[in-house]
Amino acid sequence: MGATTKIDWANASWNPVSGCLHGCRYCYARHIARRYKGYDAPGGKGITTDCPLKRAELSEPLTVTWGDGIERSAPYPFGFKPTFHKYRLDMPARWRTPRSIFVCSMADLFGEWVPDEWIKDVFDACAAVPRHRYMFLTKNPARYIALMEKGMMPTGDNFWYGTTVTTPDEHYFFCDSVHTFLSVEPILEPFENAGNRNCRVDWIIVGAETGRRRSKVIPKREWILDIVFNCLNSKTPLFMKESLRDIMGEYFRQEFPWEV
Repeated sequence: MGATTKIDWANASWNPVSGCLHGCRYCYARHIARRYKGYDAPGGKGITTDCPLKRAELSEPLTVTWGDGIERSAPYPFGFKPTFHKYRLDMPARWRTPRSIFVCSMADLFGEWVPDEWIKDVFDACAAVPRHRYMFLTKNPARYIALMEKGMMPTGDNFWYGTTVTTPDEHYFFCDSVHTFLSVEPILEPFENAGNRNCRVDWIIVGAETGRRRSKVIPKREWILDIVFNCLNSKTPLFMKESLRDIMGEYFRQEFPWEV
C-alpha cells in the first residue's frame, strides 16, 4: 500500500512492512489497520484476521470480499500484527518521477520485533532506485545504532533517518555520517528545557495530535515557539505540520532541509 499520501512532509508513502507493537495510545496507524483488517478465509468461510504463518511474510497479496461482493487486495490482512508484504518491494521502481517517500508509515520498521532480514530487503529495494528520497521514522533509535555497527545502514544522500519523540526527555538518533531528523509529533508537553538538541540533527518536524481521542493534548503556542527560536539559533530547518497552522499564525513555517 502506498503512492500519494496525506502526510505533508512527504509526497508518497510505501509500506513493505506494516504493523507495530509499541502500543502508543494516539496511534493513527493502528486505527487504519483495524479498519481495513481481514482477508477471505479458506473455504469461503467469511473474513478472518488469523495468521496461519509462523512469521507474517506474504509473497503475494491476500484478498478480501466486502459487502459489495467485489474482491480486493487486503491491505492489512492480519490487522496491526507486524507483516512483511514482499510483493510491495518493487513499488519504488514503478514510480518514474522522483519522490520523497515515507517508508513504513504504517509500521515501525526498526522495532525490536522486526527481523534484520526484513530491514535489509527494504534497504536493498531503496538502494536499487536512487532517484527517490527515503525517509524513515522510529521510536526505537537504538536499532539504528545496532544496524550501523553491523554495517547495514545505507549512508547515501537520499537516506534520512528520523526519530519520533513526544516529550523532551526521550532519546533520539543523530550521526555525522548520515542525514538525521527529529519528529516531535504529537507534541505532548513543553520543550523549553530540551537545550539545543535540535542542532544535532538536520531537520525538525513538529505537529499536534489529530483525531478524536477523548484526552488528546492540545499544544500551547509557547511550546512551539520554544522550538522555533531554538531552530533559528542553531539554523536548523523546521517543518510545522498543518495541524499547527491555526495555532501558530504568522509563525507558521514549512522548511525542507534540501531546499534551505
